[in-house]
Amino acid sequence: QVQLVESGGGLVQAGGSLRLSCAASGRTFSSDAMGWFRQAPGKEREFVGISRSGGSTLYRDSVKGRFTVSRDNAKNTVYLQMNSLKPEDTAVYYCAARRRVRSGSYYDTANYDYWGQGTQVTVSS
Repeated sequence: QVQLVESGGGLVQAGGSLRLSCAASGRTFSSDAMGWFRQAPGKEREFVGISRSGGSTLYRDSVKGRFTVSRDNAKNTVYLQMNSLKPEDTAVYYCAARRRVRSGSYYDTANYDYWGQGTQVTVSS
């Protein structure tokens, strides 16, 4: 049984930093894409960033230069380092993974095979 378990969420002031972790079990994801989505109250889940199977990364425009996705394949874990946080970054953050054979846009939730349960990030002004 595949599980993705996020940790590291919390409350932080604007301008601060947080680091989220997502530990995977039940499957090795070293050849797959792993990344992050977020969902604010009343809004749809949106793509944040991803580490693709070849190691390259992709981000939504609003987090470029502030967020960094990295991974440790030995630990089967992906991270999201969030700096210069803004109140509009407040959301539940979800870890997501998709098998290498998957195609389609990285921005589309339908193109992911596995999801974590989410961790709350709240940024106060």
